[in-house]
Amino acid sequence: MTSAARTLSSDSAGRRRCTIAIEGIVQGVGFRPLVYRLAVRHALTGTVRNSMQGVVAEVEGAADAVGRFIDELAKATPATARPHHVSVTWDEPHGGLTPFFIAASVRDGPARGAPTPDLAVCRDCLQELSDPADRRHRYPFTTCTACGPRFTIVRALPFDRGRTTMAGFRLCESCQAEYESPANRRFHAETMACPWCGPTLTLHGPDGTPAPTGDAITTAVRVLRLGGIVAIKGVGGYHLACDATQGAAVEELRRRKRREAKPLAVMVKDLAVAGALCVVSAVEADLLTSPARPIVLLTRRPEAPIAEQVAPRCRDLGIILPYTPLHHLLLQAVGEPLVMTSGNASDEAIVYTDDDALGRLSGVADIFLVHDRPIQIACDDSVTRVINGAARVMRRSRGYVPLGIRLPVRAPQPILACGGELKNTVALVRGDEAFLSQHVGDLHDERAFRAFLAAVEHLQHLFGFTPRVVAYDLHPAYRSTVYARSIDGVERVAVQHHHAHIASCLADNGVDRRVIGVAWDGTGYGADGRAWGGEFLVADLERFERLGHFELVPLPGGEAAIREPWRMAAAFLGAAYGETGANPELAFMRQLDGAAWRVLSRAVTSGLNAPLTSSAGRLFDAVACLLGLRDRVTFEGQAAMELEAIAEPRADITYAARLAEEDDGIVVRTTDIIRGVVDDLLQEVPAARIAARFHATLADVIARTCDRIRARSGLATVALSGGVFQNVWLLEAVMTTLEADGFEVYSHHQAPPNDGGLALGQAAVAARRLAAGNTG
Repeated sequence: MTSAARTLSSDSAGRRRCTIAIEGIVQGVGFRPLVYRLAVRHALTGTVRNSMQGVVAEVEGAADAVGRFIDELAKATPATARPHHVSVTWDEPHGGLTPFFIAASVRDGPARGAPTPDLAVCRDCLQELSDPADRRHRYPFTTCTACGPRFTIVRALPFDRGRTTMAGFRLCESCQAEYESPANRRFHAETMACPWCGPTLTLHGPDGTPAPTGDAITTAVRVLRLGGIVAIKGVGGYHLACDATQGAAVEELRRRKRREAKPLAVMVKDLAVAGALCVVSAVEADLLTSPARPIVLLTRRPEAPIAEQVAPRCRDLGIILPYTPLHHLLLQAVGEPLVMTSGNASDEAIVYTDDDALGRLSGVADIFLVHDRPIQIACDDSVTRVINGAARVMRRSRGYVPLGIRLPVRAPQPILACGGELKNTVALVRGDEAFLSQHVGDLHDERAFRAFLAAVEHLQHLFGFTPRVVAYDLHPAYRSTVYARSIDGVERVAVQHHHAHIASCLADNGVDRRVIGVAWDGTGYGADGRAWGGEFLVADLERFERLGHFELVPLPGGEAAIREPWRMAAAFLGAAYGETGANPELAFMRQLDGAAWRVLSRAVTSGLNAPLTSSAGRLFDAVACLLGLRDRVTFEGQAAMELEAIAEPRADITYAARLAEEDDGIVVRTTDIIRGVVDDLLQEVPAARIAARFHATLADVIARTCDRIRARSGLATVALSGGVFQNVWLLEAVMTTLEADGFEVYSHHQAPPNDGGLALGQAAVAARRLAAGNTG
């Protein structure tokens, strides 16, 4: 860019003129004020404006000044901006231009820019919040060009106040003066407001009626201190909050929310409190304090004064720092960590409209803390963790959406990828960028499916996007698949579930080549119609071949076996020991109802509602049940989480697990692992040691199977994906073992390894097949 500026000639007066177009995340982050100040500093004339492409600046002035301006612009990008393409077009100087100014935004064709994610409140705004002399002292909705809601309030691009849900709040005289003053940090801040012209906070009782007058925050704090539950309207939806140190309050929240055991997030006032509750590394501290402000899964300190009911049987706590001024005011006043969980009942989509909240949460919250700034689209908190020293996204939502993920292939046509059934997200592909939606949830819930439709509509509207290709999962009963197949006038690309997982990992890492793919999860519809889940593939973005898998075992009762791990324990014991079952002295056998065992055995033998599965997730369930951890679960992955939580940090041995060569590839004899677990149980080996040996055995299985596939294929690169690789113990062991064996290993960072990343994989596969002319 700079070299081009210096090779072009200027006019006789030594002046030059150019147009600079910047695409990417450049709206709502202070880019236009930055351009303005640089242009004024260099005595340039012209304009800067938001457009459908991003930010466009026209500058004219002395040749050396224009060159310095371009150089400085390249280095002075606002911290929260993400420009990814800059073009400079040169023209003849016009002369006589007015002083540089920020011009009105234009809707000038199809969108090439992207909306900005929601940004945590900045340090400057926090300073104002705590300053009694400042007119925004204790104002819960203070924002500036560097912070505040963005994605959740934008209705259309370009990003201007009139195209957001702030349109109804007309700036007062003082705010208007700040907006127009180049010296003010709120110069052209589209979301700015103050107590006299901005959103206001009100309190409502459990029946939705306005509460008596008084300070809303003070009243909410009193309710929290007394062990009550407060529904709080946030940036992307409602939260339910209670004192995280009061076990009775947390237990009552669980009862009302119908969330029996799934861990709850905890919001703490600052990094020091987070460090007192949990072990916090430098990378984790950076995550906690980043503008995205995700929930970060951290190792809990034994002495942490958090109620056990917050995360029962878990080693970790999900910690989040305040990201709005309202959060800061609440946390400072309460003086204790707060549970801050999604405002919904179990398995439902997050509530984000006021009427819906007052209706659906009236039996959950004791009081409602509400504001009058509308939320355009629901957006739950993101969840992250650090593994092997690297930050990884487990749920990609507020703070990250809709940041694009650069694909290693350019799609010749716009693509909509519809994701899966659980942890659903969708994705749009424009050129070589994939834009993932916020976390939607599990589509078997009707409200979540409506949220899915809203997410698709909102993204398409923002990007001015009409898909020509739709990608989806092979499972014929997934609601996302049914939706995809209902769209007329598009080319359809069906993508096998585990291929999508591996493609997601490749796209996440910008890779477009053949690899050994290890895709382990709970279940996915296989190419043969069976329930896959413990798969070894050779794959690239276009196609895959299944070279290995876990031993097939029955899934007694079909989906009932997912909710009731005792069924899988019985099925694995039956597969390992035959009809007689395991040693009767085994605790599981003594507790198993004899009649239930006989009914289950007959169903398995006859194949009645007992489809075969190769699922790794179901093996975790079975082992967790055999160790006495859980015979029924209330959320996906619960048994596996508790098994990982009790495992000793290192294993002394691994169980023998044969790799059998069969017609359909390498088959991992998981029944060998079950026999090893049973033998240890009969010898009264501690459950924590057995859990460690089990995890180490799986890492060894991956290493040995990948080594065998390498010998056949010549491939020495492995991609790890699927929900099982949320397991820190396993992922670290696998990466260490494979890398020591000479493999290059890819895992997830930007997109979740679970089904929340399927849409990215589907998008990458569709893009590659389109580019190759192969959509079959």
